[in-house]
Amino acid sequence: MRVIFAGVALFCLPSFATQAQPPQHRGPWNAEVVATKNPTLPGAALQVDFAAGELDLAQDKILPWVQRAANAVVVYYGKFPVPRARVLIVTVPGEDGIVQGTTWGGMHGDPGFTRIRLGQHTTVEELTEDWTMTHELTHMAFPTLPDDQHWMEEGLATYIEPIARVQSGELQAAQVWHDMMDGMPKGEPGANDQGMDRTHTWGRTYWGGALFCFVADVEIHKQTGNRKGLQDALRAVVAAGGTIDHDWPLMKALEVGDKATGTTVLTDMYKQWSTHPMPVDLPALWQQLGVSRGGDTLDAKAPLAAVREAIMKHRTN
Repeated sequence: MRVIFAGVALFCLPSFATQAQPPQHRGPWNAEVVATKNPTLPGAALQVDFAAGELDLAQDKILPWVQRAANAVVVYYGKFPVPRARVLIVTVPGEDGIVQGTTWGGMHGDPGFTRIRLGQHTTVEELTEDWTMTHELTHMAFPTLPDDQHWMEEGLATYIEPIARVQSGELQAAQVWHDMMDGMPKGEPGANDQGMDRTHTWGRTYWGGALFCFVADVEIHKQTGNRKGLQDALRAVVAAGGTIDHDWPLMKALEVGDKATGTTVLTDMYKQWSTHPMPVDLPALWQQLGVSRGGDTLDAKAPLAAVREAIMKHRTN
């Protein structure tokens, strides 16, 4: 989840302040911070603040979770999208696991700010398996859009998060493809669907957006002979300044992406998907990609096996 606070004068004490704040100056960025850590991140400053509260895990057991997520974003985009980011970890008493994550842009001087509500009894195993932190940090790598295009923000993060974790060595590609087989049908249009910009259900917002990204990624690879993919388009958006602390119309971002790939895939798809239900023949697409339900292996001889492999491949540039 992401939210933008821009063009509003907001005041609070620095992140290391401990005294209570007047109610009118309280906000999601503002908490009693008991410790601040600064993980190493190439080309960017990352500040991790721990709010007051009892956690079963020591802070040095939690910090690698944040570091892994940030590194996955760096691997996918070639750099961390914003020059400075803050992560605030807030304890939720009596709970375990990651309760909620929200990301804002332009928040109290930080181009990117993520608040994670972490259960008091969270285990290392839960952090190892978590996707939320990577999902939230991915939000920093795309401009803030009008409300009708919230599906693109969430869909991108839903689609990119597992791919970034494959590319960084955290997940196996075969497992992610099989997880996508389970998830992507949730994004298909229903009986009363009016297109992505007009249908704001949970399924269409998260998985419908992911489905758009998935189909676009495959199509860009096909049209460019596997030389380019959605990853190239999204890197170009970041390079052009399209990060969470900036408001852009969606078409601007898509045009930047299309220019980077030498195609019109993104803008053409948006013109269709935005106001019309566009069902996808997923069984046929999985077959083309060489992904089969219940199988532990991927078909190396499938017609689009090279596309499948290219999407998940760790790039060195």
